[in-house]
Amino acid sequence: MRIPLDYYRILGLPIQATSEQLQQAHRDRTLQLPRREYSEAAIAARRQLIDEAFAVLSDSTQRQAYDANFLAKAYEVDGDRRSEAGGENGTGGVAVATDPIAESYTPSIEIEDDQLVGALLILLELGEYELVLKLGRPYLSSGSKRYAYAAQPANQASDLVQADIVLTLAFACLELGREQWQQGQYENAAESLETGQELLLREGGFASVRGEIQADLFKLRPYRVLELLALPETSVSDRKQGLNLLQDMLQDRGGIDGSGDDHSGLSTDDFLRFIQQLRSYLTAAEQQTLFEAEARRPSAVATYLAVYALLARGFGDREPALIRRAKVLLVRLGTRQDVHLEQAVCALLLGQTEEASRALELSHEYESLAFIREHSQGSPDLLPGLCLYSERWLQNEVFPHFRDLARREASLKDYFADQQVQAYLEELPNEPEAANQWTVVQATPAKRSTSAAIDPPVNDRNGTVPMPSAERISQTPIAPLPVEVGERPQSRPRQAAVRRRSSPRFDRLALMVLLGILGIGIFGFLASRTFAWLGNALNPGPQLEGEQLDIGVSQPPIALPSSPAAIDPTAPLTTESAQQILETWLEAKSAAMGENHDRAQLATILTDPALSQWQKNVDDAERDGQYFEYEHEVNVTGVEADTNNPDEATIEAEVTEAANLFEDGQPSSDGSRNDRLQIRYELVRQDGQWRIKAWTVQ
Repeated sequence: MRIPLDYYRILGLPIQATSEQLQQAHRDRTLQLPRREYSEAAIAARRQLIDEAFAVLSDSTQRQAYDANFLAKAYEVDGDRRSEAGGENGTGGVAVATDPIAESYTPSIEIEDDQLVGALLILLELGEYELVLKLGRPYLSSGSKRYAYAAQPANQASDLVQADIVLTLAFACLELGREQWQQGQYENAAESLETGQELLLREGGFASVRGEIQADLFKLRPYRVLELLALPETSVSDRKQGLNLLQDMLQDRGGIDGSGDDHSGLSTDDFLRFIQQLRSYLTAAEQQTLFEAEARRPSAVATYLAVYALLARGFGDREPALIRRAKVLLVRLGTRQDVHLEQAVCALLLGQTEEASRALELSHEYESLAFIREHSQGSPDLLPGLCLYSERWLQNEVFPHFRDLARREASLKDYFADQQVQAYLEELPNEPEAANQWTVVQATPAKRSTSAAIDPPVNDRNGTVPMPSAERISQTPIAPLPVEVGERPQSRPRQAAVRRRSSPRFDRLALMVLLGILGIGIFGFLASRTFAWLGNALNPGPQLEGEQLDIGVSQPPIALPSSPAAIDPTAPLTTESAQQILETWLEAKSAAMGENHDRAQLATILTDPALSQWQKNVDDAERDGQYFEYEHEVNVTGVEADTNNPDEATIEAEVTEAANLFEDGQPSSDGSRNDRLQIRYELVRQDGQWRIKAWTVQ
């Protein structure tokens, strides 16, 4: 049988190799043994092919004949190709002997049947994973015994061959899966790994290799979740598979903040960042289902996230019953920290203005309260400012975390004008549902940003969400959700409903909402003066901030990072925003190529092919014990949008880069430089963020 190999490739040498290089290559290939799982017969078959290649190429006469035959066939193949083309372009089909011609020819050698495993082993070592699968699968599927080793009894020999071929195919699947993983093809990688796993399970052996593949499948799960959930909502089955994988991870961990091991390699903090990252790929309904179920474990983190989902869906879909459920959950969370501001928003949306005012009085969110008071001047209470605050909070801090609400406009006027909302609010009791529900949540006065009950926060693209610390969670048990929480109350007699329509409380609410909306223009001037120091104050919920998540072995996941490059996705690029993007890239480059080789920021500003290339650059530098210290200056000279594709653009910039190289911790003058370059950057907009995909030095 013929195998697409040649003697030079078997030894890993170019056709111009010298006799000394031949001897060295033969020695190295002989000493470089396959993995211990292979049988002696497979190792002998590989060694036989290596010896045969060396015997031919080390003999000058045989090598000359082999090279002549090799090149003759290459020119013949290319000559036929050129002849066919010549009939069309008039060149007469004259073949010109060049090196690329030889490269266009795929040589092959004739091998004995008992050398098949050796040939597959060599192809595997050369990285020809698809070719290994193509050549080896027919043997397994046909069940043929024709490749038996002549030196063994027939049945024993065929069993050895099959085991070695299965093992080689499994290794090809493993390496192919890792290669696809590096390329960001996570589902393809999983398919390759699962194929290798199935082959080994069918064979019933090689437990250590099966464990190696399974370990990769576990580590791949968070990447697959992000990739599948990022698909359009029309991809129902794929997105359902992503949710199932997420559920499996949560089950293995014992919840979002559980202490179990899902074998993904993610710590508790990393997993919280992972959950934060995937939220923008989920709809409000999906998040509500997921986090309400997780809250019953119980889990304070899931309870927070359920509150956000209930609020978002209740307000966005005009279902105040969901807001009522969020309000009950907040009462439970109030035993841990100050959530009075969120409770005030819930009470406002339920028309419970007195409760909203009492909640504001108990809140210690001083900067947010300053904004509310500023926009309630001239009013006997804080309702106008709370209306404006609630609308902006929902628009900027809640909606962006849900894929179906991210571009929805939050309007209190439209919400209260909805007949379904009015009908529900009219049926609610006049008095608070629990007379003392606000008093049970008076936590120790402390700003949320300094509270010991909050973890170091994690950045997100559009805002933050509360995440209490695992330590605090474990110390304070949470009661399970009430069975009937959020159910619509029983209908009242028609006469009572009529009386509620004339209720001063609801009329006052409508008036206050109108005043709040109209007050936007009146207080616009004052707001512009105060926003500079209030910019970080409009963060009413407990916060999650910190470094961007990196959940993988080598390739960051699909990311929605919080970085300076997360510019308004609907706005065109300007010189200022382009400057910001390039400065973000140069900062990420300095961190990645610096002493700690921090790759996390690369995925926040680069996309393939630039991302893959720079991750490889960082890997190479770290392996060689090298790092750089940079000083950058960048000046944008031009910005150009693609008229055919609004999601692509180019930036022209002048970049000055001073780089000092360190090798094994010591300064090295060899790689140090000071360059002044004119560079053209190619950008693409992904997930509402501009990323650099390539650049050229002009």
